[in-house]
Amino acid sequence: MNCITFELRGDHISLDHLLKACGLANSGGQAKLMIADGMVEVNGKLELRKTAKIRAGEWVQIGTTRINCIGQNFI
Repeated sequence: MNCITFELRGDHISLDHLLKACGLANSGGQAKLMIADGMVEVNGKLELRKTAKIRAGEWVQIGTTRINCIGQNFI
């Protein structure tokens, strides 16, 4: 499994923006299609909301890649 650690700059990031920021989607449109196609899990559950708020301590998985979101207080 490939793991990516993503440090949040604010309180949250939308799921589609996270996928693009981590390089898992080439565009916001591609990220939204990946979510709509049921390819993305948040904390182990299927997530279909394109703009779901991802906060520190949560994790996102797409295929064999897992993104761990951290905040400054988690470092």
